[in-house]
Amino acid sequence: MNYKQAGVDIEEGYRAVDKYRELSAKTVNGMAAGAVLNGIGSFAGMYSLGEFAAAMEEPVLVSGTDGVGTKLDIAFRMKKYDTVGIDCVAMCVNDVLCHGARPLFFLDYLACGKLDADVAAEMVKGVAVGCRETGSVLLGGETAEMPGFYDMGKYDIAGFSVGIVDRKNIVDGSKIREGDALVGIASSGPHSNGFSLIRKALPDLYEDFGGMPIGMALLEPTRLYVKPILSLMKKIEIRGMAHITGGGFYENIPRIFASNKVAHNEKPAPQSIPLALTAVIREGSWNIPPIFARIAAACVRTDNGCASTDKVAANGGAAETRGAELLKTDAALRKQMFNTFNMGIGFVLALAPPDVKQAIEHLDGAGFPAWEIGRVEADAGAAGALRFVHD
Repeated sequence: MNYKQAGVDIEEGYRAVDKYRELSAKTVNGMAAGAVLNGIGSFAGMYSLGEFAAAMEEPVLVSGTDGVGTKLDIAFRMKKYDTVGIDCVAMCVNDVLCHGARPLFFLDYLACGKLDADVAAEMVKGVAVGCRETGSVLLGGETAEMPGFYDMGKYDIAGFSVGIVDRKNIVDGSKIREGDALVGIASSGPHSNGFSLIRKALPDLYEDFGGMPIGMALLEPTRLYVKPILSLMKKIEIRGMAHITGGGFYENIPRIFASNKVAHNEKPAPQSIPLALTAVIREGSWNIPPIFARIAAACVRTDNGCASTDKVAANGGAAETRGAELLKTDAALRKQMFNTFNMGIGFVLALAPPDVKQAIEHLDGAGFPAWEIGRVEADAGAAGALRFVHD
């Protein structure tokens, strides 16, 4: 018996790497062209901080890692593999961005039961697109063929991003004050979170959704907020940022407050920083996209939560209408949806009120619709909390 008979095709791996090498080369441009010191195929990728660090007083590296999760199952069933690569990049670089860092380079990890170089290359093609759109270099990665461990035809993908920021420019929430405004930036859909629920609530991926199979709508990739936010930071002070991922509004927006974060080598926030800040979200300040109404319509509350298919509204526009109604009338379902999904807001900024108008105009002009969705209030004993209001 040889390695191929055991389930690992080395030649197919070589073919995949050849495809990756070409995709990686397309991500090296601008200042990065002189920063990358080697290419795909080395034991490790090398990146010189050179010009980036030279322009900073105290350069700080910022890192983030994430995967795509069970959204991959939708991709396999729809046989569309490229958008999940963009998701993989977005989930990492958007996190790094929350601290004001510019992404520098990215590495990916791809695992499967049996490698198909063409499928793998489609996934990495998406990674390369995400890297190019955020100024990241695809510096390297790993492809693991593990027969008997992963099911045939199934792949997993995860990534790792490293960015850089001058320490004096780190965004950590310490400048947020009572009265600051919260600006929400549009998502492109569920992004890469909540798909364990989506897959149960919407088992038929070929249901019609606005003239397309709903499975294709669900594969819309996570938005990449890097370029518009980095350019906005040159114009105004951004006091806090939140990437709305798993846990939705309730878990992610409170993470912007400095009182919730204490570094390993620092004392708690100084007394000048309010220790009881609350995010107050104005209901109705943006329109919740139809895809979330469809998901809501496909779920009904049971003793175990939102888990069963709603037979009342199974297809077409009726489902969105029913879902919109449920989101207004069913408080428990509404809370669960906002605790699972981004509900149309993929990224949130905390700004001084005078900067709101300029920020929204800048973001809208860049193709990223934005709204003032709330404010920061002091709320004794409720540090890091979030609540919704009608006003």
